[in-house]
Amino acid sequence: MIFATAGHVDHGKTALLTALTGQNADRLPEEKKRGMTIDLGYVYLPLADGRVAGFIDVPGHEKFLSNMLCGLSGIPHALLIIAADDGIMPQTREHLAILQLSGIAQLTVVISKCDLADSTRQQAVADDIRQLLAASPWPAAPVFFVSSHNGTGIEPLRQHLLQHLSALPSSAGQRFRLAIDRAFSLSGAGLVVTGTALGGQVRVGDRLWLSGKDDPLRVRSLHVQNTAAQSGQAGQRIALNLTGDIEKKDIQRGDWLFSTTAPAPSSRITVSVQAIAPLRHWQALHIHHAARHITGRLALLNRSQLAAGETALAELMLDQPLWMVCGDQLILRDASARDTLAGARLLELQVPGRGKRQPARLAYLQQLQHTTLTPADRLQLQSRQQAVVLQDFAWDMQLDEPALQQLLQASPGQQVAGRFYHPQHWAGMQETLLQRLAMLHQQQPDQLGASRGRLRRLALPGEPEATVNQLLEQLLQQGRLKQTRGWLHLPQHVLVFTPQEEQQWQRLAPCFVGNEPHWVRDLASTLGEDEGETRRLLHKAARLGHVMAVVQDRYFSSANMHAMADIIRQLCQQHGHADAATFRNQLSCGRKLAIQILEFYDRTGFTRRLGDRHLLRESLLFGGMESTTGPHTFPPT
Repeated sequence: MIFATAGHVDHGKTALLTALTGQNADRLPEEKKRGMTIDLGYVYLPLADGRVAGFIDVPGHEKFLSNMLCGLSGIPHALLIIAADDGIMPQTREHLAILQLSGIAQLTVVISKCDLADSTRQQAVADDIRQLLAASPWPAAPVFFVSSHNGTGIEPLRQHLLQHLSALPSSAGQRFRLAIDRAFSLSGAGLVVTGTALGGQVRVGDRLWLSGKDDPLRVRSLHVQNTAAQSGQAGQRIALNLTGDIEKKDIQRGDWLFSTTAPAPSSRITVSVQAIAPLRHWQALHIHHAARHITGRLALLNRSQLAAGETALAELMLDQPLWMVCGDQLILRDASARDTLAGARLLELQVPGRGKRQPARLAYLQQLQHTTLTPADRLQLQSRQQAVVLQDFAWDMQLDEPALQQLLQASPGQQVAGRFYHPQHWAGMQETLLQRLAMLHQQQPDQLGASRGRLRRLALPGEPEATVNQLLEQLLQQGRLKQTRGWLHLPQHVLVFTPQEEQQWQRLAPCFVGNEPHWVRDLASTLGEDEGETRRLLHKAARLGHVMAVVQDRYFSSANMHAMADIIRQLCQQHGHADAATFRNQLSCGRKLAIQILEFYDRTGFTRRLGDRHLLRESLLFGGMESTTGPHTFPPT
């Protein structure tokens, strides 16, 4: 376990750690010369049972606050150090606020330099501290009085900390993730990086990926809490000796090591903001995440400004993209980097482009704010709104593949094409398909229905083909959808001729024995029928699949349309496409008619037009088999 220190400059943090561990955390010559901590320092206390307690010494001066923030990621317990002679100072308050905003679980208060103050002064400082902590998450934090100079109180404090060594968080099912805060080269060993592991487990011989790099690195050896080890895990301070195509100059503070390749970093995220000072919409900020420090802007979602003590939903626009996961904590400071303003907890990495302030979306984000949400809870909540891309979800929750599959097996819903759908969302998509098909029947009553591809483009264009196919198969099995000769339609859309219409059709059908198309007015004239009645009869015959209208009032028999579709399939197989000239030559018809036929196939989704070419889109329509009939000849038009 690792403890972090916090407190005002010159309140004895480094001296305290030296008294506790016998080691000096100041490692830089400048630090030793000035007697002031500038960068993070680490010291360790080996225990009799083989465990090692680690301590992080952070700078107390406001000029080095960004260095202090690098040391807080993944730390469960902090020591707030206050000098008895000075008492509570400005940096004390800011460090305490940062500890609260960083989500530190436990706090121990140390009143240092007690050799410089009498008991009355010490008690007065303790009373001030109790008052300061009253509104914090640690109102009953234990207080110790110590002197690093003469050793007073050091042993009770040490025993208290050792008793509160909490078990390391479970790394089962989690991906390894480490924030790099130092990188250096050792003679005979090569590149070494250090940092605090925030998740998962790493072993000697593992392959890791550096953020922003595609090539894996191998772990040659590692040290955990300053001791050689074969493995390390979340909550531990780890140094890794890496081999691969990498040099020290390629690594900077704030980079990450991952157990898997990482997605693209995020430039816009949704967060829950907890303010300790006033904030306004579109305010410029300094943003601290793990060991990285960047700038950006705050976009409040449900108000124009935020008062101290309030919590709100917001988006952060980052000037430099960051690798993050849901639940990560960020610290927000003002544009001059002088004052800490707020903390932010990451809710979403995939931010929608529209509808961000709609009431339904804000209600959804408010549910995401609950810190007790488990991955299973989040999966159900998120999938009610939209399809969950499982690859993104696994990254957001840092789940390895076995843990993800175990979660999916226990979660009600549909899993298709790498996406997960909540039962309610799945049922909603089925209704969308049916409603859009009903609308198409009204718009094109002379068409039997729609192809699968066309219906997907009309109803659910953003969903993968595999998802729509499974939706359609379920609807077909349920009897809520029918398929006739490859066309999808509602059950009630299939009609039959009335006895009178059947007699009329028997008189009309012989006209379609040949290969020629027919106009409604010509058929009506030939049979001596009313043109309107003939048109209505042909509309119904088209819905029954006997004929098809390539343009309004111009019909072919369905057999001819299937045969001409075979010709297009052959042309696409031979040349990759069909065009008006080649198709006209195959049919021996006029160019105008050839274009009308090709455009019909484009409308139905059998082909799609690209310039003057017509490419095969859904080959199974119109029979899907090569025609065995002879060549078709049409009169010129």
